[in-house]
Amino acid sequence: MKGMPLTFANIGQNVTITDINGGECMCKKLKEMGFVNGSKIKVMRNDVGPIIVKIGDGRIILGRSMATKIMVAAG
Repeated sequence: MKGMPLTFANIGQNVTITDINGGECMCKKLKEMGFVNGSKIKVMRNDVGPIIVKIGDGRIILGRSMATKIMVAAG
């Protein structure tokens, strides 16, 4: 299951990470921040500019180009 890019998720939506498409360095950086397959995140902001997501007890700001490489599914 590939899912949709994180940039397509709506504000307030809970999603589950299904895949990360990117180079080795970017995938490693995202995994270190907690973005791993099966992780549940909540979209806090997704209008213009960076995307803000809640993951665990923290919030992370992602650039749109990086967020397009994170594939998610509703739930």
